[in-house]
Amino acid sequence: MFDWNDLKSFLAVADTGSTLAAAQALRVSQTTVARRIAALEAATGLDLFERRQTGYALTAVGEAMLASAVAVREAADRFEDAAGARSRDAGGTVSLTTMEIFAVTVLPPILRDLRAAHPGIHIHLDTSDEPRDLAAGAADIALRSSKQPAGAGLVGRRIADNPWTVYCSRDYADRHGIPHSREQLATHPFIGGGGGVWEPYLAWLRQYRLEDSVVMQYDSASGLLAGVRAGMGLTILPAFLADREPDLIRCIPPKAEDTTGLWLLTHERLRRVPRIRIVLDFLANALAKLGRE
Repeated sequence: MFDWNDLKSFLAVADTGSTLAAAQALRVSQTTVARRIAALEAATGLDLFERRQTGYALTAVGEAMLASAVAVREAADRFEDAAGARSRDAGGTVSLTTMEIFAVTVLPPILRDLRAAHPGIHIHLDTSDEPRDLAAGAADIALRSSKQPAGAGLVGRRIADNPWTVYCSRDYADRHGIPHSREQLATHPFIGGGGGVWEPYLAWLRQYRLEDSVVMQYDSASGLLAGVRAGMGLTILPAFLADREPDLIRCIPPKAEDTTGLWLLTHERLRRVPRIRIVLDFLANALAKLGRE
């Protein structure tokens, strides 16, 4: 029958006696308050105020309606308080799936801070290299490196660019030098494998005819990272995490076609579940901050 914002203007004018004071209390313009009062009177067919030179005075009808309006405000305040409390106290388990290489590098300090801020939320971290089906309920939230994530009903955001390129350790660079061109890469050994990382990695090697340069393979991404840290050779890593590794050096700049995005995703049916929303927002803020750095 009427807009809740019209009723808020009615209450503010009734409390203050003027549209100017009400506008200041509501942090809107005086014109907006006057327009909302007129709209409420038109919607109800009632004259709620007398317009006087000294301000607005409630009519007898306005006085009679005031108690009901106050009751609506109190009910709205109780609703807001309950919703806020539910969000603050939201607890339970949230399943987060991501590549192992992110789980062992950038995520631990973020999850530590999440736990401190929201002790009622328990994170189940799934480091499967196979993308989990969020639509089927295999996980609640996914952190994925992809040019464009695919999946039914997915919602989320791209929180950072994540180019992949070649890295070596500082120790390796001191002993063997740093290849600064794709031609020079052929003279250096590569570490391969890395579980789910291997398929795009192998495609990259084939593109530049470097398959024969692989001298060792790991079956996990953390193994791949350990190998390059130890100075065994070169490897391909996502820049979002590798550029933050103090012992690693980027050898060559990534090509535009090798750039992916870092995506934080959930299924549309979960986006407003309080504990899911809390974790999504916390991860997005923390990871976006790392991306800006």
